[in-house]
Amino acid sequence: MSTSPAVAPSAPAQSLTPQRDLYIDRLRTLMTVLVVLHHSAITYGASGGWFYHELNPSPKLPSLLLTLFVATNQAYFMGLFFFLAGYFTPRSLERKGYAWFIGDRFLRLGLPLLAFIVILGPVTAAVVTASQGRGFWPTIVWIWRHQEIITGPLWFAQALLIFSLLYCIWRAALRKPLAGAERTLRPVPARRWWVGSAIVVGAAALAIRQFVPVGKNVFGLQLGYFSSYIFLFAVGIAAWRHDWLRRLAWKNVRPWVIALGIAWPGLPVAIFIAVAVSRHGAPAVNFSSGFSWAAIFYAFWDPFVAWGLIAGWLLLFREHMNRPSAFWAWLNRRAYAVYILHPLFVVGLALLLRPWQAPALVKFAALGSLACIASWLVADPFVRLPGVQRVV
Repeated sequence: MSTSPAVAPSAPAQSLTPQRDLYIDRLRTLMTVLVVLHHSAITYGASGGWFYHELNPSPKLPSLLLTLFVATNQAYFMGLFFFLAGYFTPRSLERKGYAWFIGDRFLRLGLPLLAFIVILGPVTAAVVTASQGRGFWPTIVWIWRHQEIITGPLWFAQALLIFSLLYCIWRAALRKPLAGAERTLRPVPARRWWVGSAIVVGAAALAIRQFVPVGKNVFGLQLGYFSSYIFLFAVGIAAWRHDWLRRLAWKNVRPWVIALGIAWPGLPVAIFIAVAVSRHGAPAVNFSSGFSWAAIFYAFWDPFVAWGLIAGWLLLFREHMNRPSAFWAWLNRRAYAVYILHPLFVVGLALLLRPWQAPALVKFAALGSLACIASWLVADPFVRLPGVQRVV
């Protein structure tokens, strides 16, 4: 996908009547479920940072399968969140104006971020240390005293707040009035723009990872993945302006579903080769930085997999998941609260399940299911609290 204006001649500018697309809310809910499952997988041996690891990453098959699941998620699901956030940003800014929009962003993004840093992050970390016999309150006090900042999954709110502020600065620099802004219909970008954007995003990721390897945080942000996030946020803005989501067709998506089918198996093959090489005494293959074959492959694998998955999910949900449903409405309304609260439930339930002797994949399935159910059930009364409704 590309924001290039040169894909085709523009249709006349026109104002399109805003309407809520139910499938977009449902897609965000599905991605929230994947976030819970993602962190459950890391608990039982997938590679990645998390509050609690019952099993560490290893060359064993369950760990490799969970790592593949996590790597696939990482390639696209947070990027899809940024794309959808970008899609709704212009309309929100143009309706509210700068002051109201920025205030709303600080309320809905900044306040949950602050709450996680001050309360939820320390409490979740303290639950883990308490289970290890190192005490609950001493951990809380140490984190507060040393001003340790734990953003957890709320790094997304932090990044989106930054993106939103930068978008406001960009719109102000253009000096175009917000009131009466029009949407200009344009065709969905041609295939060459999708290919070009994937190559550019992959190259940018490779360059960034020379300085900030995958897995390293800078102010709570894993910058190694941010070339994709920035690009997809910008594409979301362009998709709103040019009405690309309604115009997306199978002819646009089909080449990228095929590319996904070709590219995705490359990662398990690369992991298999890396494990085989390390078993023969060679140094571990580095996927996270440098210019090794693995690092180059992984940097370009991400966008080629992401574009297919994102386009495929968007088209599938638009065509088949856009009818009213009371159950989906209930899930959607609580999804943001689940995103904020789920770390405590993933960690707490994992500790409760620790005595259970079962294969890692079975425990992953059990923890992921239970954490989703518990998170949504607790989110239900949470979103009904006075004042909280305005935030989540």
